[in-house]
Amino acid sequence: MLADATLAVMWLGLTCYALFGGADFGAGLWDLLAGRSRSGMPRRRLIEHTIGPVWEANHVWLIFVIVLLWAGFSPVFAAVLSTLYIPLTLAALGIIARGAAFAFRKASTELWQQRLFGAFFAVSSVVTPFFLGTVAGGVASGRVPPGLAAGDVITSWLNPTSLLGGVLAVLTCGHLAAVYLCADAVRDRDPGLAPWFRRRALISGLAAGAVALAGIAILHADAPRLFHGLTHRALPLVVASACAGVAALALLRRSPVVARVLAALAVALILWGWGAAQYPAMLVPDVTVRDVASQDSVLAACLVSLAVGGVFLVPSLWWLYSIFQRGAVSEDAG
Repeated sequence: MLADATLAVMWLGLTCYALFGGADFGAGLWDLLAGRSRSGMPRRRLIEHTIGPVWEANHVWLIFVIVLLWAGFSPVFAAVLSTLYIPLTLAALGIIARGAAFAFRKASTELWQQRLFGAFFAVSSVVTPFFLGTVAGGVASGRVPPGLAAGDVITSWLNPTSLLGGVLAVLTCGHLAAVYLCADAVRDRDPGLAPWFRRRALISGLAAGAVALAGIAILHADAPRLFHGLTHRALPLVVASACAGVAALALLRRSPVVARVLAALAVALILWGWGAAQYPAMLVPDVTVRDVASQDSVLAACLVSLAVGGVFLVPSLWWLYSIFQRGAVSEDAG
């Protein structure tokens, strides 16, 4: 029971990282495609204004997931990080390059410097979720066996399911960011920016849906166990995710704030659908949660410490987001 509770808390942290950190990565994609210096400047300013106060805080969720995996399920931690060290290292380098470039661009005064750091920021915002998606695909398709570096360090993440996961991660992050930014543009009463981000939200949402439909054949051939789980046990979550995604697209113009909630719900449901499809296996096909869970005393200590830390962390993050949102409105009104 403690093992399942720890896994659920870890999956909640992964969901938060996908919804908050994923949107930050997606904002970098639209920064890359915002247009030339003059025409793209208002769009890039909105992106910078939106993610500026929170882009670093969002990585708290990634650290949270990694630490909980290490403490609660150390054999899985060892297997994943030793087999998939190449994409994980590239993702880590992408996170570092992205943060440094974002900070340096803001401090730069010369146009060529802003363009250089902006390019690093945008490109790393695209490649990082791609590599994280390949990691998810490698785990979900059963290419990470137990043991230190027991899997193939190349084919474990260069395979059809991993590539599907990488492309879907980039498209999903881009879609979340476009929906969020559309709502922010409406909130800030900027009539010129909202339609631009609305169109990108529609395009990225439709593209993600098309890739997901095409991915059915890929999963059927390359990851049959995951395919079976998604089409049986997790099917209600998958259907609910699709319905939420379609509703978000339909409400983008009429109610962008509701569309933001529905888009986030669609992503959260598909993540939990993956978890439900794979459960109880943590390493496909036959390494279960109870096989790799730490002792109950360790799990209990983790859960208690997380509960105490959550009392401080969650309100602090909520306060940060709410102050930032109110600050944008009041600044615009003034």
